[in-house]
Amino acid sequence: MKRCLTLLLVCVFALDSLVLAGIGSDKTAYIGGTENQIKDGVEGRSSAKDEQSFYFDYKNGRLEIPYNQVNDLEYGQKAGRRLGLALTISPWLLLSKKRKHYLTVGWTDAQDKQHAAVFELGKSTVRTTLATLEARTGKKIEYQDDEARKSGTGGQ
Repeated sequence: MKRCLTLLLVCVFALDSLVLAGIGSDKTAYIGGTENQIKDGVEGRSSAKDEQSFYFDYKNGRLEIPYNQVNDLEYGQKAGRRLGLALTISPWLLLSKKRKHYLTVGWTDAQDKQHAAVFELGKSTVRTTLATLEARTGKKIEYQDDEARKSGTGGQ
């Protein structure tokens, strides 16, 4: 009986960690925007390390956004409890929040046409990405609320 209970608890906690995972903490997902060549929800990796452009690399290509063409940066987040999963899988999920981090980038192309892309950032990439984009574009990030400002600036 003890062995069964132990095995059950191990399975529940292992499943909890799988269920808690959204995008990886070092990944980025394209949520939507004006770029028709990218399907909504595609995961990849973003990088602001290049001197000239922000990149989103995904399975079938790369989106390049030149810093000097960026005219809008917005950051927000959405937090919620895992009520449905808590009822079906484990009550422990009520104690955790899932928090999604969203970055919206607006820019113009060579023909002066406006573009926009919304990305979900993994939690370990948020601060460095926001700070680097602000520095390289010269644009201030518009935070949707105080909670987003705390998360994006490290609680300052």
